[in-house]
Amino acid sequence: MPDQPLAKRRVEVAPAAPGGAWGRPGYAELHCKTNFSFLEGASHPDELVAQAAALGYQALAVTDRHSLAGVVRAHAAAKQAGLKLLIGAEVWPTDAAGAVLLATDRAAYGRLARLLTVGRRRAAKGECLLTFDDVAEHAKGLLALMLPGASTYPQGSSGPCARQFGFQSDVRPGRPQGPGLPRVGEPADRFPDYREVFGDWAYALAEIHHGRDDRKALARRLDEARRARLPVVAANDVRYHVPERRALEDVLTAVRAGCTVAEAGELLFANAERYLKPPEELAALFADAPDALRRTLEVAGRCRFSLDELRYEYPEELCPAGSTPLAHLTDLTWRGARERYPDGVPPRVRDLVEHELRLIADLRYEAFFLTVWDLVRFARSRGILCQGRGSAANSAVCYCLGVTSVDPERMDVLFERFISRERNEAPDIDVDFEHERREEVIQYVYQKYGRDRAGLAAEVITYRFRSAVRDVGKALGFGLGEVDRLAKLLD
Repeated sequence: MPDQPLAKRRVEVAPAAPGGAWGRPGYAELHCKTNFSFLEGASHPDELVAQAAALGYQALAVTDRHSLAGVVRAHAAAKQAGLKLLIGAEVWPTDAAGAVLLATDRAAYGRLARLLTVGRRRAAKGECLLTFDDVAEHAKGLLALMLPGASTYPQGSSGPCARQFGFQSDVRPGRPQGPGLPRVGEPADRFPDYREVFGDWAYALAEIHHGRDDRKALARRLDEARRARLPVVAANDVRYHVPERRALEDVLTAVRAGCTVAEAGELLFANAERYLKPPEELAALFADAPDALRRTLEVAGRCRFSLDELRYEYPEELCPAGSTPLAHLTDLTWRGARERYPDGVPPRVRDLVEHELRLIADLRYEAFFLTVWDLVRFARSRGILCQGRGSAANSAVCYCLGVTSVDPERMDVLFERFISRERNEAPDIDVDFEHERREEVIQYVYQKYGRDRAGLAAEVITYRFRSAVRDVGKALGFGLGEVDRLAKLLD
């Protein structure tokens, strides 16, 4: 989907069901993909949050496949809408049933992030390769909701489209297949293993989408869960916020499979039921298992984590033995001030430095400043050109540390543009290194902190309009010439 800033995108919200029964029966959606599950989800996170709030949901879980990428925008939208957001991910071990993993607290969120990192580092770009042992190793504090068979991909087929994407004709509905993943022709649910690892923190998801015989399917799911001693909880495997997005979902599936919508066949979902339904409709669907619906609130109540709890945590080993990060930063700052002003530190600069150091201490950012100072120190010791820029130029401390070159005595600087107690945001210091030698700095970071503590920031690749038109045109069966002409019409 083409990406647009939240402020400029109009979020369409379908009206709530008539009758005014907002929030009754109570319901929390526990299995929901956004468009950050690339080519799987057909709605933006803020669209899903707004619709869930409008329908009176008690909570919404964002559970993108092998990813936490969608939760940041969902978090911002949920705060604005007053909706509780649950944070998790859908994972598919190669040797066990798939599961939705939900973080209950800050530590569990960290383990979930590490689990996904393990799987991503092990696989090719864009893939994630996990085993059940990986999940078990990171299980503490996570809730595990076992996925039913049809909750991921629709039934595979033997057509050219399916072969191109790696589906197998004998695959159970919902089981992912592709390069590097084993064929699945026999049961591999391993419910008992999940029960053994997660204990009372394990559930079995039940999802109903107006199939051929929902009552039998639900009864079978209840029986599977009973034999595995797992409580059943309801969900809807949400892919979009309103049913009208089903057409876009079909196009995304075709793009993902490298074929046209007309060729996709059984790769497409049979109907448009994977949207955020009114609680009353869900109550009717789960009339044979009302506890499964009520249990969604139990699960939501066990999840207490919010992204607001996250803070930047920087290494403290830059501090000499016997000192503290703040004392070391203070010493480096005044030492640098004396070098910058050999004839004496001007009173105005002295006041600025003292003010900044107090605020840095209050907000506990001293380790961050030491980390940046160390990178700049390394670069200059190797003759690598570098320069701090941006809002950090408003900092007298940064000037004294040699990170920036804006003299606070000659320029009017306002530190609060850089760090503010009211904004409660982590500082942002941009340092440019000469591009021919940037790799030296990157390798220094890896060598100093280890690859388990250092990494490159990832960026999310989004469709631009011309690329979107080309892929959608191909999925709809347009010829290459027509697609190119359409794409060129866009500015």
